Amino acid sequence: MKQLLRKPWVIAAVLIALIGVSTAMLMARDTATPTSALVARVKKGDFKVVVNTAGELRALREIKITGPMTLQQAQVFNVKIAHLVPEGTVVKEGDMVAELDKTPAATKMADVTLALQKAEAVFEQAQLDSALNLSKAREEMKTMELSLEEKRIAKDQAKFEAPSVQRQAAIDLEKAERALAQAKLDYKTKTEQAQAKMREVGADQQRQRNLLKIIQETMMGFTVRSPAPGMVIYVKEWNGKKRTAGSQVGAWDPTVATLPDLSGMESVTYVNEIDVRKVEKGQPVMITLDADPSKSFPGKVTAVANVGEQRPNADAKVFEVKVTLEKPDTTLRPGMTTGNAIETAAVKNVLFVPLEAVSSDSGVAFVFKRNSGGVVKQEIETGQMNDDEVVVKQGLNEGEEVLLLPPPNKDELDVVRLPGSAERPQSAPQGDTALRKPVAPEGRAQRPEARGQRPEVKATASAKKG
Repeated sequence: MKQLLRKPWVIAAVLIALIGVSTAMLMARDTATPTSALVARVKKGDFKVVVNTAGELRALREIKITGPMTLQQAQVFNVKIAHLVPEGTVVKEGDMVAELDKTPAATKMADVTLALQKAEAVFEQAQLDSALNLSKAREEMKTMELSLEEKRIAKDQAKFEAPSVQRQAAIDLEKAERALAQAKLDYKTKTEQAQAKMREVGADQQRQRNLLKIIQETMMGFTVRSPAPGMVIYVKEWNGKKRTAGSQVGAWDPTVATLPDLSGMESVTYVNEIDVRKVEKGQPVMITLDADPSKSFPGKVTAVANVGEQRPNADAKVFEVKVTLEKPDTTLRPGMTTGNAIETAAVKNVLFVPLEAVSSDSGVAFVFKRNSGGVVKQEIETGQMNDDEVVVKQGLNEGEEVLLLPPPNKDELDVVRLPGSAERPQSAPQGDTALRKPVAPEGRAQRPEARGQRPEVKATASAKKG
C-alpha cells in the first residue's frame, strides 16, 4: 500500500474519487431540501381567526388637570404652555404641574384697564352734563313762575281797562301758565333721559370693571396645580402628539394633563375597515406589552366605533376599538404600546392547510396533493381562514401532503372533483374574501396583507404552523 501511495497518479485518482462523492452528496442534499420545504401536511386541531392590532393603554377613569376655566369669559382664547413638569411625575394635591404664558392675558388686561378708564370718564362726563342741564331747566321754570305771577297781576289791573286790554292780559296769563306746565313736563323728561344715560354709561363702566376682575382671577390660575394626588400624564392634541412646553391651551378645552386611576385600564386600538366587520363587542382579547413581551393580560372588546376615521399618516379608514383589561397589573402605565390579539372566531377539531397551498380557478378551490402515484389536483371545500391557514371541510384527510407551489406539469392535470360539487355553488372561505376574487398570476390565494391592509393593524394568525 505504501508503494501505491508513493505513485502520484494513484493519489490523484483517490482525490478525484473523494471529490466526486462529496459533490454527489451535496447535490443530493440541495435537491432534497427545497422539495421537503415545499410540502405541508394536513393538520387537525382547533382553528382560530385572530385580528392583531397595535394599541395604547389608557385609564378607564381619570381626573383632569385643567388651566383656568374662565379663559373664554376673559376673552383670552389661546394660551401657550410655558413650563411643564416631566410626564410621569408623582404629585400631591396642590403641587404645581404647569405654568401658562401670561402675555396674552396681560395684554388683554391692559386693554380692558384703558377701556375702564375711558368708561369712567364718560360716566363722569354724563353726570356733569345731566346736572348742568337739569339745573338750567330748573332755573328756567323759576323764571317762568315769576313771569306767570307778573301776568296774573297785569290781568288783575286790566279789569279797569278796555275789554281788548283785558282780553290781551288774559291771553298773556294763559300763555304763561301753558309755558310753565310744558316746562315742568320737559323737566321730567330730561330727568328720565339723564337717568337713562347714566344707566348706559354706568353699565359699560361696570362691564369693563367685571371683565378686568375676571382677567385678574384668570391670571391667578395660570399656575396650574394638581387637584389630587397621582401620576401626571399629558393629554394628546388633535395631531396625536402629547402636549409639551409651547403647546396651545384653548378656551374650549383647557385640559393640560390627567391623573389616571391605574386600577382600571383599557387598550385603545384602531382596526382597518377590512377587518372591523369581524370584530364584535364581548370577543376575548389577549393583550401583550411591547415593553415586556413576557407578560400577557386577558381582556374583552367593550366598544367598536360605528363610524370610521382618518388617522394621521394613514391611508385607509380605521375604526376605534376599546379593549378592557380584566386583571390590570400595578406595572401598567398609560401610554404603553400594546399588542391586541382579538379572537374573532374559533372552530374545534377541524382540518386546515397553509394558505399558500390553496389555489382557485373559475370559483373552484383546489390543492396539489401528493400521493404514491405522483401529484393530484384535488378540489376542496374551504371554510374559515386566517392569515396563515384555511379550514378544509372536504377533499383532504389528516396527514396527507399538499404542495406549497404548483408542480411543473400543473396545466396537464385535471381537477379531481368532490362528489356532487358540479351541482352545488362554490363556497368561499368564511371570514375573509381572499378566495372570492381572481387569484394572483400563479393562481395562489392572496394573503390579507396583499389586499391593502395597514401594517400596524394587520391581522395575523393565532394558529401557528408546526
